[in-house]
Amino acid sequence: MNEAADHRDPLYWRTIGPWWKRISIYDGGALFLRQFAAAPEAVGHLFAAHWLQSEVRNGGFGQFFSNSTGVLAPEAERGFRAIGMPMAADVIASQIASFGPAYPREQDDRELVLEKRDRVVNRLIKTGNLIALAVRGRQMPPGDEAFWGLLKEENGGFLAAADRFALENDPDLA
Repeated sequence: MNEAADHRDPLYWRTIGPWWKRISIYDGGALFLRQFAAAPEAVGHLFAAHWLQSEVRNGGFGQFFSNSTGVLAPEAERGFRAIGMPMAADVIASQIASFGPAYPREQDDRELVLEKRDRVVNRLIKTGNLIALAVRGRQMPPGDEAFWGLLKEENGGFLAAADRFALENDPDLA
């Protein structure tokens, strides 16, 4: 399958397109959750999975979590499971878990966690504590490269999986 050609007009976009402006990722967790809950389940899965893969492809998980899009991380994990990409969903789950027991929906709260992580790593580098830095690295969740590979390969790749899910779950596409 030629993923570059499919990217121009993915079929799944017909499912999420009508909802694109009806679900805000820019105005905080409470509004997002309320609007997201109003969407059909298949739309929600595709909407969240689309946003996450788009952001991570563009700038990695760091960009995803530091931007407003990070509000939908738990929904994106469920979306990837729904479209048949459980290994990608596991990477997302590991990333979410690194924020602690309660995932921060608000962008400022996620930024605080990310900044604290950066300070710890920078302190370890400055002090030359390479052993602690290596241990810290082993404690970090799988990163961008692992996820990018899964986006290309798992279940035929993201575009194929998302299109297949849309065809199977959107009666307007049948």
